[in-house]
Amino acid sequence: MHTIKDKAKLTGRVRRIKGQAEALERALEAELGCADVLMLVASMRGAVNGLTAKVMEDHIRHHIVDPDKVDSPEAKGAAELIEVMKTYIK
Repeated sequence: MHTIKDKAKLTGRVRRIKGQAEALERALEAELGCADVLMLVASMRGAVNGLTAKVMEDHIRHHIVDPDKVDSPEAKGAAELIEVMKTYIK
């Protein structure tokens, strides 16, 4: 499983997101201005989107397309799908 192979990297991303969520909670408790809160929310959203893109890309590469056939039409289609997905998620 690709999530097991990349467990340390994925867990690191989740920990950073957790830290961002805690910072957002502190900002709300401290009654910071809406601009500051929105910046924290945007940072979290970017981090979650990055994690989503990574897991989806690996899923496509390891479960939908045969990774041994990198020059096949399916692999090229998968690469296009991954690029569209990354653009959409950002």
